[in-house]
Amino acid sequence: MSTADFWDKAAEKYAASKIKDENAYEDTLERTRGFLKKDDHLLEVGCGTGTTALKLAKDVARITATDVSSGMLDIAEKKRQDAGVENVHFIKAEVMTDMPDAPFDAVFASSILHLVDDLDATLAHLFSLLKPGGYMVSKTTCLKQMSILIPPMIKVMQAFGKAPAVLVFSADELESAFTRAGFTLIETRYFGKNRAARFIVAKRPQ
Repeated sequence: MSTADFWDKAAEKYAASKIKDENAYEDTLERTRGFLKKDDHLLEVGCGTGTTALKLAKDVARITATDVSSGMLDIAEKKRQDAGVENVHFIKAEVMTDMPDAPFDAVFASSILHLVDDLDATLAHLFSLLKPGGYMVSKTTCLKQMSILIPPMIKVMQAFGKAPAVLVFSADELESAFTRAGFTLIETRYFGKNRAARFIVAKRPQ
């Protein structure tokens, strides 16, 4: 099963699921807003069903939000229309796609970097899409921070088509990958009780 097919199949269930820690999610968004400007063009990769893009829409001039799943994007577009948001544009695209509107003022990537094929290549690509002085904000699941039972459990689930392909790395390894891509780390932290979801703010130097 391809990545797009997996998420297409999961789209309705994903859209119906509740955020596990609503306070941590809102705190993450509030901190993200601190690195955005009203005239920014923001790129969100792995936007899913569009909730975050629509919440951040009022904080920037426009958002280009991408995802590999048509099913996710159909839900996102319906949300956009229902909310009457005009400055968010949803596009079906892989994370590694060259974006015609690049470079962007800022990049947002939540719950996606552990799902890419190659972390170093992905970060280097996102670095190339960002203007000098621009910020990349991310929140990423670091599976090495979780129980040692999680990776083998995921492999079993993958065998039955119940989990996507994932990368297993620690928070330190993730931060090192940002540095290798050319970013300067500005802030790293956690929100809420989840010590596997690392929040990182990185900057492309001028």
